Amino acid sequence: MQFNQLRRRDFITLLAASWTLPLRAQQGMPVVGFFNTGSPESVPFLVTAFREGLKQAGYVEGQNVTIEYRWAKGHYDQLQALAADLVRRQVAVIAATGGTNSAQAAKVATATIPIVFNGGDDPIKSGLVASFNRPGGNITGVITQSSALEPKRLGLLRELVPQAAIVAVLLNPTNPDAEPQRRDIRAAAAAIGQQLRIFYASTESDIETAFAALLQQRADALLIGNDAFFVNRREQIVALAARHAVPTIYTFRLFAESGGLMSYSTDLVEVYRQIGAYVGRILKGEKPADLPIVQPTKFELVINLKTAKALGVKISDNLLSLADDVIE
Repeated sequence: MQFNQLRRRDFITLLAASWTLPLRAQQGMPVVGFFNTGSPESVPFLVTAFREGLKQAGYVEGQNVTIEYRWAKGHYDQLQALAADLVRRQVAVIAATGGTNSAQAAKVATATIPIVFNGGDDPIKSGLVASFNRPGGNITGVITQSSALEPKRLGLLRELVPQAAIVAVLLNPTNPDAEPQRRDIRAAAAAIGQQLRIFYASTESDIETAFAALLQQRADALLIGNDAFFVNRREQIVALAARHAVPTIYTFRLFAESGGLMSYSTDLVEVYRQIGAYVGRILKGEKPADLPIVQPTKFELVINLKTAKALGVKISDNLLSLADDVIE
């Protein structure tokens, strides 16, 4: 109950702030552009963490900084337009959040406005920065390595359900990262001799169809790919997994807190707090080229024991010992 109240409070605060921004933006405050692949109602606490990072650097929204919010709501084809709109508004810094796709859209939109991003992939390989220690150009940020963790999630799922003959994987075909995810998961499955079935969903009805298909093909377990749309639809996905008794591993702890069985990822709250801190440092005059890419030092395994009991899934002593957090 406290968790849900916190989420609602964060969301209400976010909406209230949005009404005051246009007036205050006219009073000479620096304006930060914040855009995200998801939707405001799905991750208000991450916006709160972003503001906390800004506050660490001495900036408080509505007092000495204005934030312009833009949300793609899972529509990746809108990211470029959102980034371009923030550039037209001549914001001082752009926080490109929600994954590498946002960072790439921001980079295309401007080569001069500082950009702070979070992404799951290697930013050098994806062409965002020149190096981790000295990114160069106008971009720096925090990486989550979330997409790179898919093989690890598959291994954890295999330990959770060692008898699984077929593991289903759910990906979003509209996400440019879907193909690299599919390739990495297939390679990991081949290495351990695990049969896979790949399913795709980019709409609410697609998710229902995918679950019907994976049940028809007798999948014994499910891995949810890293995708903002799935985060937005986490309540639906978790409910379907529970209804059909499919042991499932997810990306972020948001899923486990919503009733999902298990998740493995970096701490997103800390990631967004760091993004806010970097934006604040840039507002004070530091250059993104001189701010090193922040790499995760800790990954968290979250297990929902209440869900495990409801599904009749026994969590091994080894998995419990590895868990950073157990929800009971």
